[in-house]
Amino acid sequence: MRFLSGFCLVCLLLASAAPAEAGGGLPEILWTPAELAGHPEDHARTRSNDAPPARMEPRVQLPPLPYAESGNIRRVTPPRGDKPVALTFDLCELAARSSGYDDTIVAYLRAHAIPATFFAGGKWLRSHRERGLQLMADPLFELGNHAWTHGNFGIMDVRSMREQILWTQAYYEDMREELLARARSRGLDAQALVAPALRLFRLPYGRCSPSALRLLHSLGLRVIQWDVSAESAGDNSRPGMAQRVADRVRPGSILLFHANEVPKGSAALLAGVVPLLQERGFRFVKVGELLALGQAQRSQECYFERPGDNLRYDTMFGADGTGRRTP
Repeated sequence: MRFLSGFCLVCLLLASAAPAEAGGGLPEILWTPAELAGHPEDHARTRSNDAPPARMEPRVQLPPLPYAESGNIRRVTPPRGDKPVALTFDLCELAARSSGYDDTIVAYLRAHAIPATFFAGGKWLRSHRERGLQLMADPLFELGNHAWTHGNFGIMDVRSMREQILWTQAYYEDMREELLARARSRGLDAQALVAPALRLFRLPYGRCSPSALRLLHSLGLRVIQWDVSAESAGDNSRPGMAQRVADRVRPGSILLFHANEVPKGSAALLAGVVPLLQERGFRFVKVGELLALGQAQRSQECYFERPGDNLRYDTMFGADGTGRRTP
């Protein structure tokens, strides 16, 4: 029976990409249940290597976006009666230190077949390469670019911003090649399951400048913000937090969470928010799917909840926002 189950999974993968709602598939073929479960290394806190990746230019060059798509996307207006929302999770890591991987969040999403979008920093992917590969392989999820070392795009120069973007694009390509090779070793062609390039970008600290938006659009990346910042700086498992988040969600909302164990209590908050939204008739989609469901609401300003509320980050994490304390 176990052999038949595995054989059916292989057939599905060879035939076509599994629908997002189905989940499963390639991760269960390439990793054991124990390898997909939590591991002590997920929670390590060390000063990890902040050197550039071995290859710094991506092979895939995306075409520039149309002028009409300039700005950052905060939410989507879907047709009346439809109630899609997108859950997004940042996986960020500064140059000065590493961050973790919240396996509880990912396990919850998989257990409940909930699609989600993860915006991963390039350095985070290097620190958690196996976890990044597992996310890439899962049809429930999509990945976006979250800069190499979480540089502040409100204060960085254009050359540095370009490095933050392209180093991450190139590292993703390297990971994709490894993932496809692993699939081939099992007799699978997984190219259709794994996008050849990241096409979405999440601004670190939610900060931008006009030159940052121009650069990102010239590189073909859609800038995805949010209209609901779900977490607080405190303990997000506090009673009442989930209700307050759910009350702010509208059809077409994009919710901001983190899955790098910063801040505290995000998994408990997610587990509280999801059933509340489901009870209200909302359905979960990936950001890429959400963009196809309605009119994107764009802004030329970049902030958390109101203009100017993220300017404090310009002096908190070094001159470029990466945690380095150099001038």
